[in-house]
Amino acid sequence: ARLAARWLRPADVLPTTQNPAIRPLNTVVDTTAGRATFLVKPGTRLTAFSPDFTDFAGVTIKPTGPQNFSQGPVRYTIGTGGGRPQTYAVSVTETHNPALTGYYADPDILYAQQTKRFYLYPTTDGFDNWSGTYFKAFSSPDLVNWRDEGVILDLPRDVSWAKKSAWAPTIIEQKTATGYKYAYYFCAGQKIGVALADSPTGPFQDSGQPLLDQRPAGVQGGQQIDPAAFRDPQTGRLYLYWGNGYMAGAELNDDLTSLKPGTTQVLTPDATFREGSYAFYRHGKYYFMWSENDTRDADYRVRYGTADAPLGKITVPANNLVLSKDPAAGLYGTGHNAVIQVPGRDEWYVVYHRFTYP
Repeated sequence: ARLAARWLRPADVLPTTQNPAIRPLNTVVDTTAGRATFLVKPGTRLTAFSPDFTDFAGVTIKPTGPQNFSQGPVRYTIGTGGGRPQTYAVSVTETHNPALTGYYADPDILYAQQTKRFYLYPTTDGFDNWSGTYFKAFSSPDLVNWRDEGVILDLPRDVSWAKKSAWAPTIIEQKTATGYKYAYYFCAGQKIGVALADSPTGPFQDSGQPLLDQRPAGVQGGQQIDPAAFRDPQTGRLYLYWGNGYMAGAELNDDLTSLKPGTTQVLTPDATFREGSYAFYRHGKYYFMWSENDTRDADYRVRYGTADAPLGKITVPANNLVLSKDPAAGLYGTGHNAVIQVPGRDEWYVVYHRFTYP
């Protein structure tokens, strides 16, 4: 208590909120401007909300108790020890983003006909040098409230041919005569593998070998990562796209674990392509999306092009930027996306990752 009273600055008190409705990441404290912003979960009552700052001995915080944040910032005056009290404009914003709590990246999204739920399949991030070794899944009935479904594939436990660099998965649902089958394509050790399950949350069984571990013919550089699975609604055929430094695509066999010989095409749309391919179909056109720049770059962003066939030449429009940074909103590194259509409606959403706030 004596140390807090002597050394704690007023600004140090702001991040000590204990209200569980506050999202643990992306709190912004701007001491120069005298502002703090907290993001809270959907459904939080802003008309009577208390951040619940930690009660340190010798520290005074006014006002106390629930306040009305629905009309704008509430001014808090914080005094510590013998120093001069400081006043901060504290804002509380209800938001559905980030969708997940924790560090995740490279999301794919699926609406499962079997369960009538949405599923997110991200890279589990937050490790040095992207050294994660397992994958998790999350499910939701409404794209707002997400349930952690736990680890669905663990490289050291479930995969014999690679034990590290668990990145950028994608999934596809296939209805069969005996039920549903799920093919989960994933990166491990800079190779692409596939695991199968009867449920969107597993357990998944790896095929026992990489599906892709070499570059396509004629490609000199890049990595075999970032798979994206696609079902053509016009024909029912299944495709896989992949590549870092290049974009390739091929038709999948019905077994979901192999590519049809002779169908692989290099599809790199233009010089902006880096990685993170994604494909969907709407109104007679095949849309392709990709990420530009390095994932560590604040200018990591998403562009698009169109084609007349799943493996056809991609036409790139002049103004094709889809997602990019918004410094005023504190949004940087907006990339590696997927797209989901709400079943039965022409309503579409983009899921992506971005930098967390420091």
